[in-house]
Amino acid sequence: MLHDRDRIFRNLYGFHDARLKGAISRGAWDGTKFFIDKGHDYIIDEVKKSGLRGRGGAGFPTGLKWSFMPKADHRPSYLVINADESEPGSCKDREIMRHDPHLLIEGALLAAFAMRAHTSYIYVRGEYIREREALQRAIDEAYAAKLIGKNNVHGWDFDLYVHHGAGAYICGEETAMLESIEGKKGQPRLKPPFPANVGLYGAPTTINNVESIAVTGEILRRGANWFAALGLPNNTGTKLFQISGHVERPCTVEEEMGIPLKELIDKHCGGIRGGWDNLLAVIPGGSSVRCITAEQAMNVTMDFDALGKLGSGLGTAAIIVMDKSTDIIGAIRRIAYFYKHESCGQCTPCREGTGWMWRVLERMERGQAEKREIDLLFDVTKQIEGHTICALGDAAAWPVQGLIKNFRPVIEERIDQYQAKHARVAAE
Repeated sequence: MLHDRDRIFRNLYGFHDARLKGAISRGAWDGTKFFIDKGHDYIIDEVKKSGLRGRGGAGFPTGLKWSFMPKADHRPSYLVINADESEPGSCKDREIMRHDPHLLIEGALLAAFAMRAHTSYIYVRGEYIREREALQRAIDEAYAAKLIGKNNVHGWDFDLYVHHGAGAYICGEETAMLESIEGKKGQPRLKPPFPANVGLYGAPTTINNVESIAVTGEILRRGANWFAALGLPNNTGTKLFQISGHVERPCTVEEEMGIPLKELIDKHCGGIRGGWDNLLAVIPGGSSVRCITAEQAMNVTMDFDALGKLGSGLGTAAIIVMDKSTDIIGAIRRIAYFYKHESCGQCTPCREGTGWMWRVLERMERGQAEKREIDLLFDVTKQIEGHTICALGDAAAWPVQGLIKNFRPVIEERIDQYQAKHARVAAE
């Protein structure tokens, strides 16, 4: 259980002043110059020691990612902050931008300094209008107070720009985001070269999630050992969890990494609608990860490793709860349509496969399929997974794999019911 004293986001629900004065009263911008004076490598080493792993879904060690940036390069370096937050079920970054934007701005300065970057872009999701306005207001305050900008009080020239997207899921992929910022079509780039070598405008670039950057200042203030002591080994610190679906009180809450899923739901959401016996399945990390069964959900802890062992993933920690009133085939069919709609069309397996999977699931939802098609569908997911430039192909394949792995009897029963019904009609 996370104590209030260990919370990083103290205005998550907007009960307090989100402006600069309120942020400073909660500890933001305290000691920022002291950390910068300690040097680039000090900040990277502290973030490495804290064990912070990226909060955008992949869970890559943040400090290690920063260390890939070149230390002596004639080109400018850039920090790009991913505020696209397009993963269905995910709604944490918007709360940071609305209610605690100065944590993000301070973190951007510290992270950019650590990587020797003087410029940062925050790429905001197209639908986030009010969030962009709140963030821009906070950036304007930081400029006015000389906290950022040229000749600022911290001694590191730093410009921060908000780039508003147009509502494309694919632009949440880091290289597609870079293409979009450059004014091109949002399509992923081939890697290598990796962004740390050839990124935005052909220069060294690191892309980080909003939450990963926003916690940086507090890690430095309280020390890497404090952050590393929270959570579990290899899964340290606090995390914003977003719980939606069939719970009594859906919410976004900050808790320790590794909290049991059952404790998280009971403590903060008032339990499952109709009780735990009414639980059917949980998607634990946003729509792109494989669902887990009610039995697995009872005992799993919310961290990268435990969910990985179940064949699922923590992702953005966007927990979607489904009770027994859910048509699980219909739910996954709806997710499959989303990925079909959002595919950029660059890679054939994704462009053709996402639509094919959706059409098969549409028939399976009605029961209008053959049982042999279940294995065929699974085989197609494996031909899509790992065979595309970016991970959207994987994201489309995994929910379907989770359905077949955990709820195959439901699909078979639906097919049996359909065939029995039509056999009766034919007999009459």
